[in-house]
Formats: sequence, C-alpha cells, structure tokens
Amino acid sequence: MASVEDGIAGSDTDPPIDHAFEPAGFVVLVEPGDRIHFLDWAGSAPSADGAGVVLIHGLAGSAWAWAAVARRLRSVARTIAMDIRGHGLSDAPTSPGAYELPILASDVVAVAEGSGAIPGDGGGVVLVGHGFGAIVGAAAAARLGHRCRRLVLVDGGLDDLSTTTGMDVDEFLRGLDEPPEIMRSMTAYLADRRAWDPPTWDADQERAARAAVVETPAGRLVGATRPHALEACVRTMFAYEPATVLPAVRAPIVVIRQGGGPPIDPAAIGGAEIATIDVTAPGHNLLRYRPAEVAAAIVGR
Repeated sequence: MASVEDGIAGSDTDPPIDHAFEPAGFVVLVEPGDRIHFLDWAGSAPSADGAGVVLIHGLAGSAWAWAAVARRLRSVARTIAMDIRGHGLSDAPTSPGAYELPILASDVVAVAEGSGAIPGDGGGVVLVGHGFGAIVGAAAAARLGHRCRRLVLVDGGLDDLSTTTGMDVDEFLRGLDEPPEIMRSMTAYLADRRAWDPPTWDADQERAARAAVVETPAGRLVGATRPHALEACVRTMFAYEPATVLPAVRAPIVVIRQGGGPPIDPAAIGGAEIATIDVTAPGHNLLRYRPAEVAAAIVGR
C-alpha cells in the first residue's frame, strides 16, 4: 500500500485525475425537515463489488476535505461526500439531542439511500470516515447491516477519547480555538494551512480550507461550523464507545492511520476484526497528505 504514488493502484493504466471537475451539490431531507447536503462526484457505475462510496469528513470540516480522494475514486465508483449536520451546507438544528450518534448515523443512511450510492438492486455501500467522521461512519455501518460492504476508518473511530487524550470534554473544547493571529485575515489563515505541508497544497486544499471558515465584514475569520453544533459533536465524540459500536458492524473493517501508533488492544474495540494499514504522514489529515493510499484502501486494493 505504501508504494501507491498516484491513482487508485498506482499503475500506468490508471485514468488521469480530472482536477477541473466540479461536483454537483444536493440535499436530502431528514426528519423533521432538516437538510443534509452532499457533493455528488458523478463517478462511474458502482464498483466491481456493486458498492458506491459515501465519504464523511471530520470535526469542523466539510465535504470538500475529501476532494483529493474523491477525484481518484470517481473513475471506479459512484462517489458521494457529505456534510455532517451543523457543518458545511447542512442544516444546524438546535433541538436537544440533534447531534447524538444515532441521529448522525441516520443522516449517513439517508444520504447513502437518497444519493443512489446504495444501488437499487439491493447492493451495498462503502462507508468511509475521517476522525470524528469515522465514529459517525461506524455507527451508520452498524445500522446498515448487510447493506454496508466495507467500513474504512481513517485515523479515527478506534479510541475512547477520554482515555487516549487524558482530557475531559470541556478541556478538549477549550483547545479547539485557533490562535487569533491566524484568524485575523484570510491571507494569514491560508498561509498557515499551506505551511502544514506545502507540497500537498493545491486548489482543492485551498477550497477545503476556505469552506471551514467565514470571513466577517471586518476581515477577521470565524469557524464555519456552528458553535452549538461543534460542542454537541465533541460531546458525542467523547461519549463514543468503540467496544460497543464496532462489534455490531457486519462489514469488513479497514483502518488506515498515521503510522507508528501502538498496537490496537482487541478489548478496546470489543474484539472486532479489523485490517490495519499504517502510512507515514506529517499529520492527522491523511485525506490531504496521503490521498492515494486512502483511495486504495477504500476500494480494497
């Protein structure tokens, strides 16, 4: 897997990546009338195993975070990237319990069904989540049962965060604020994001970065994710119990994570069987740093 450089399998026969393609945006309505937005990358017919792909971004992200991966996938599978409620262009309800894990999972199912990522002939879907999206994807995979063909967890979904971070949820929330000097202008913010790993910065990465913030009339930036939704999602993230959720997933589980991590304790994931792929990367955002490896894991190569 580490030898994959470009395309899905890294071979000379892989189709070129169309960097100019623009996905179309759609919404599905979920009870009680909330709109969940997704990008349809207008990929080919479902992949060889009959499964479309639904991509779920991480905390405070958006569907655009998946652009580098989606451009690689669309040649081989119907590819959908969604905005978690409270993020991107999805609605941000304020009702109690609106961001609890069963609700977030039901949104994923609604997108998978409404977008056509689950074929009408009874086929399944590949669910892929990054970070917090891996938690949401795992819960959705358990709900879908046999209609989920594969679950891919990208640097997330395996941990009880209170244990692994050594923080409580309120301490974690306090650490989410960006430094004021970064948020003083779009120029400063984009320069900071570009500096994370300059070779992987491109137009898609800039678009994903811009989608994560809102520019005020004074030129300063605030996070695009609604504050009430961000807090509620973090609380859901800390309440997640992988040892309960992962054993309920019937599909094969593939984990792709930043390399060098400790061995996974089977007890911590309830004895669920997983296949682990470690990649060397400069940070958590494997969608940006290692899109070819992520795409290859998604299609099982």
